[in-house]
Amino acid sequence: MTNYGAIPTSSHPSLGVDLEYISRAKHRIKSGLATRRPWKLMFDYDSMTVPHGFFDAISRIKTNLGYFRANYVIGVLFILFISLLYHPTSLLVLAILVVFWIFLYFLRDEPLIVFGYQIDDRTVMVALSVLTVVMLMLTHATVNILGSLLTAAVLVLVHAGVRRSDNLFLDEEAAAATEVSGLTSYPSS
Repeated sequence: MTNYGAIPTSSHPSLGVDLEYISRAKHRIKSGLATRRPWKLMFDYDSMTVPHGFFDAISRIKTNLGYFRANYVIGVLFILFISLLYHPTSLLVLAILVVFWIFLYFLRDEPLIVFGYQIDDRTVMVALSVLTVVMLMLTHATVNILGSLLTAAVLVLVHAGVRRSDNLFLDEEAAAATEVSGLTSYPSS
């Protein structure tokens, strides 16, 4: 088939929609990972000091949680993954639940419609959260999962409290996004 400058058309219209959906999903995942900061910056030894007091620690935690958000999420998921290596059933259930979360919550552009009723995002999030908790409890790895999440939360809070935040610079666009979201800082670079 030659098309010499003509716009090629697909004989399968659903294939184009599927490829567009996959392309959009890849773009969203890349843009989400684009907020990840360099690990070398995150674990800079010279930036690790004990906070001067409680309010200094809270300020550091807020700033670092906003700045290293993607890194912390990756770290928590890695710790959770490591803890589930000895529970392959739980790992499989978690992988299936991640697929549900990705397609039903994160990558959805249009509202979810079930039996002609529009379901809002909050309802979808609550339903997926309940489903996740119930399914993971049924795999009998609840203590393991809760322990790994608690460990990850402690590690994140300790790092965020010890990591100095005075060398993390905000730009004007990030400061505006911070004020809208109510966080102390959410810079982008």
